[in-house]
Amino acid sequence: MTIISIDLPDTILSALRLNLQEFPREMRISAAVQWYAQQQISQGKAAEIAGLCRAEFIEELFKRKVPACQVTIEELMEEIKDDDE
Repeated sequence: MTIISIDLPDTILSALRLNLQEFPREMRISAAVQWYAQQQISQGKAAEIAGLCRAEFIEELFKRKVPACQVTIEELMEEIKDDDE
């Protein structure tokens, strides 16, 4: 596992209302959710980065109001159309 060290303002914990033990977990989940929302990584990879099982990651997406499905209606309709042919 890669370990990364970053410098953050001392006020970050109070701004996020987190303690020092909660912060690394929140950073991992937030990064994974953001990268997933930007379609940079798959749902499975995002769950792995977040340190969660896939069902827990989907729950996090729901809590953070991020769609779990990244397929547009148009893409879905095209898939259905292709399957019918």
